[in-house]
Amino acid sequence: MVRRKDIDGSISVPDFYGKELRWKREAAGLSLEAFLQGSFYGKTYLSDIERGQRRMPIDLARHADRVLGTDGFFERRCEDVRKARRAGHAAYFEKVLEAEKQAATIEEWCPMLLPGLLQTPAYARAVILAGLPLSPEAEVQEKVGARMARADLFEADHRTPEYWVILHESLITDPLLAPPDMAEQLDRIVQLAERRRITPQVLSRKCVAHPFMTGPAKIMTFADAPPLFYTEALHSGDTIDDPALVGDYRKSYDRLRAVALSPEASLSMIKTAAEDYRDAKQPDRLE
Repeated sequence: MVRRKDIDGSISVPDFYGKELRWKREAAGLSLEAFLQGSFYGKTYLSDIERGQRRMPIDLARHADRVLGTDGFFERRCEDVRKARRAGHAAYFEKVLEAEKQAATIEEWCPMLLPGLLQTPAYARAVILAGLPLSPEAEVQEKVGARMARADLFEADHRTPEYWVILHESLITDPLLAPPDMAEQLDRIVQLAERRRITPQVLSRKCVAHPFMTGPAKIMTFADAPPLFYTEALHSGDTIDDPALVGDYRKSYDRLRAVALSPEASLSMIKTAAEDYRDAKQPDRLE
């Protein structure tokens, strides 16, 4: 029999919350299935909450208080967990943070900035300060750390989603950072691609008319839930879960992928650009 892994409640607020929920449930002599009777959730969903991997919805928190007789404890703590899970991120990004960890596939289109999942600390810092130049240093560090933590998604001890990203050529050839830092940033993308964690494609700047000319896009699919589409502006983000509308975005993304460079040609271009930056040269643009 495989020994169940214990939960370290000291790691974070969500882990503490999940450990407390499991302790109360087991103390009441309830299995996952028995606890969930009368709710609309499955045992995998509950198990993820107990391990600090998913946020508990308010209706399930109320169900827990009712079944366990905990006098509103879990409902009151819901907002604490929400705040802890999104620390360093905007409130509108909260749903994406949770969805990334559960996704089977993630596909992004990035016309203006390299995506947060691929950023190095130097790149993330530059982006944060460009948008919020008066931020206190502690807040900048918190945001950078939160962005780096998202990249745990690609590490070996996690279930890795299939991640596909289309990058505009200008993100490779028009440096946001000093050459050494830009080389490190591109090396990060190359290393992930060579570890078969991501598939990058580059869209040539010559391709002027194409789908998604209006902004960034992220499409996520799941084994046990409908797909999501996310896009954002400077100080806002929009998550769409209507299946028909997500399907329309899916078609647009496929058309965009069709006009981008192949993954092989794209990776070669990124490698060459990284070498050029290391040699303090300006990378060539695609002819």
